[in-house]
Amino acid sequence: MATIEPTGQPATPLGNAPFTVDDLLELPDDGNRYELFNGSLLVSPAPTPPHQRVIYRLQRILDDALPPGLEPLSTVNLRVTARDFYIPDLVVVREEMTEEVDLMFSPHHILLAVEVGSPSTTKRDEMLKVAAYAEAGIPCYWRVEPGEGPTLYVYELKGTRYDPPSVHKAGTPASLTAPFRITFDPAALVSGRR
Repeated sequence: MATIEPTGQPATPLGNAPFTVDDLLELPDDGNRYELFNGSLLVSPAPTPPHQRVIYRLQRILDDALPPGLEPLSTVNLRVTARDFYIPDLVVVREEMTEEVDLMFSPHHILLAVEVGSPSTTKRDEMLKVAAYAEAGIPCYWRVEPGEGPTLYVYELKGTRYDPPSVHKAGTPASLTAPFRITFDPAALVSGRR
């Protein structure tokens, strides 16, 4: 993960930092993922195949288990403010939002945000995204760490902060109730195709 801090000096073809969402729209599509945290540019490479596998498997699990009217989507644009912009690996939204939203979702559209850890994003997902998603008012945040077996960390919003996460290790089904009922073994996120 590379971060370009707002220094007031030209750091990219975008011009001077801090950056805005409008600045991001000027970047070429080069395969990298560009996010903003308080105007700082966060750059991540395209997801690796194992990372994509976890996202895909979780999206299928969610799609099979979600009640009618909810839909899982991968890699959506999430605009929080003019200087805060994220691309969660997965989100769950109300199905009608997929028809209403064009380019960017806002936090009130998101029922669940999911990040899948990788060597370049684990610390950001564990620290920065926890605080940012809570501050944005996203009711639930899941963090999947494939290198831990995998392990699923589940955060639920209480006021303006998430409670400490419940931890669900591979080999034991996680039975969750918020923001919807679902039970699955985190091991299914990395196992072979069925």
